[in-house]
Amino acid sequence: MTTDPVPASGTVHWIGAGLSTGSGLAALCDTAERVRLWHRTESRAADALNRLGLAGRAEPRAYTLPALAAELAPGDIVVSMLPAPEHAPLLAECVRQGAHFACSSYVSEAVLEQVPAAAKAGVVVLTEAGLDPGIDHLFAHALVARARDAIGDGAPASYALTSYCGGVPAVPNDFTYRFSWAPAGVLNALRSPARYIEDGAETVADRPWEATRRHVLEGETFEVYPNRDSVPFVAQYELPDAWTPRTFVRGTLRLEGWLRAWDGVFEELKRGDDTRISALAQELAAAYPTTDDDRDRVVLAVSLEVRAETGRTWAGGYLLDLVGDAGESAMARCVSRTLALGVRHVLEGSLPPGLNRAAETAARSEQWLRELARDGVEFTLRVDQ
Repeated sequence: MTTDPVPASGTVHWIGAGLSTGSGLAALCDTAERVRLWHRTESRAADALNRLGLAGRAEPRAYTLPALAAELAPGDIVVSMLPAPEHAPLLAECVRQGAHFACSSYVSEAVLEQVPAAAKAGVVVLTEAGLDPGIDHLFAHALVARARDAIGDGAPASYALTSYCGGVPAVPNDFTYRFSWAPAGVLNALRSPARYIEDGAETVADRPWEATRRHVLEGETFEVYPNRDSVPFVAQYELPDAWTPRTFVRGTLRLEGWLRAWDGVFEELKRGDDTRISALAQELAAAYPTTDDDRDRVVLAVSLEVRAETGRTWAGGYLLDLVGDAGESAMARCVSRTLALGVRHVLEGSLPPGLNRAAETAARSEQWLRELARDGVEFTLRVDQ
């Protein structure tokens, strides 16, 4: 028996106003009946609204979980821009009160455990609705659907799928990087082994940066390396069983010269313990601060190439390459507008209760991409047949 979603109340609670909060919040102020911005203090929430040009259009609040719980009502939507470990307690409160939940992060085990209760309660749980994860999923689903139409699901074939994303400085610096999220998060991601498929076999890189290679896009050379676990996405992207992966990797993109510029950081990562790495994150934040004059650049490239045993081939790719401006970083634009689009779908009642990602099917991916392009997130599609 399918539970109907709790009807949306029209109230959105956006929690956190960090580096990824941007014009998506403004879009929700246009579509939701009421928006509340929760931050560490009410004055900081008010300052963030002023910075975003939203003073008077959203209500500032000082965030604590009990304070939020006191204002939640059935059908409200909670948007978490907090660190991933804080999503599960928020979702638990949403389930208790019949409120919907949205975030841009990967699905954690702690969140996944609560999905059955959320579905039973009619609560929508929207995840992986940002840039990476988010837009990268949309690109991949759309490419796989096009290739399946061209090659055929049952035709034996091999394929190579790569998905690389990175936030980098618009104007290269000596460090070849601009922190668009917490330095500690960047360093800890590098400390996590990466699993991917190369030359037809599963491969693990204990130190992902040691698997860095050159990657050329539109004549520009970047450096890319695998991250996290790519293998489960073979099933998530609905690649046909008759197709065999030659290459399947989801990873991070950096400017050319990154590997050399970060050599000292890598040496620290090899021998440092948690305490030292935490201190290193603070040192890097102090040494390479982001100023109001800095402009970031987001590059996301997803490519798929399929070779059927009959000799038929298909290749295509999406490229997103955006630069931030004085009003908003490119990272904030991509993450917040994608998340706001998903929240709009919750407001409209078009998402079912339980777990939803930005893209579950090719048809939905195409819909989201059309809407994102309309909302000012620009990208290009290349198809070679």
